[in-house]
Amino acid sequence: MELHAMDLYIKSLIKEAGHLIRNSFVTELVVEAKSNVNDLVTNMDKEIEKFFISRIRRDFPGHRVFGEEGFGDVIEDLAGTIWMLDPIDGTMNFVHQKSNFAISLGVYEDGVGKLGYIYDVVNDNFYHAVHGEGAYCNDERLMPLEETSLDKSIVGINATWVTPNKYIRHEDSIRLIQDVRGTRSYGSAALELAFVASGRLDAYVSMRLSPWDIAGGMVIAREVGAVATNFKGEPANLLGQDSFIAANPSVHSQILNGYINLK
Repeated sequence: MELHAMDLYIKSLIKEAGHLIRNSFVTELVVEAKSNVNDLVTNMDKEIEKFFISRIRRDFPGHRVFGEEGFGDVIEDLAGTIWMLDPIDGTMNFVHQKSNFAISLGVYEDGVGKLGYIYDVVNDNFYHAVHGEGAYCNDERLMPLEETSLDKSIVGINATWVTPNKYIRHEDSIRLIQDVRGTRSYGSAALELAFVASGRLDAYVSMRLSPWDIAGGMVIAREVGAVATNFKGEPANLLGQDSFIAANPSVHSQILNGYINLK
């Protein structure tokens, strides 16, 4: 199936998954903790991932799936076509707020992002992109990012990274907060990437993200000119957990080199 046909198929699939999630609001959730008490998973996370995988296995039998809940394939290389899926990105928000979460999906061919999707289920805002053809929110094309300066920037950053932690020097992160116009934290990497792409944020910074958190958003953000790397300035890691920054190109290197220092 060529990209445009896949694009239509995936949009329909994601909309159907969103409908299933909205219907779950009137049912009782089963909530469990994974790696720690704040790392939550629900029965809906699992059911939505299984829903995607059943369709992918049926209609794209040669493709592999890299999903957060572990029902897909073991991915140790980027060969071929891989669907990188987070069925509910922002599970804590889903559990506590019934808002501020998204379905996140990126389709990659030999490591190159070809299709990207972020669906804000509650607000029915659908961010999507086909590689080389621009990025959209619903039917409205997102404009290329305009040049900005750090003192006029709004940065997405979790409060964890400006308190003492074992990964980065929080004193430098505090300076970043003091030097930018403002900061926000939405609790969903996918939505924060969508906001970078749409110019609502000028940068998004996180010490620890997985490929399914960023795969869809990177395709979208790059279509408007955003730069995405890890904290060493290397290409974002699509095989394992890593640091991550996506930003307007006019402030990316300034934040990375002036305010983000690994321990």
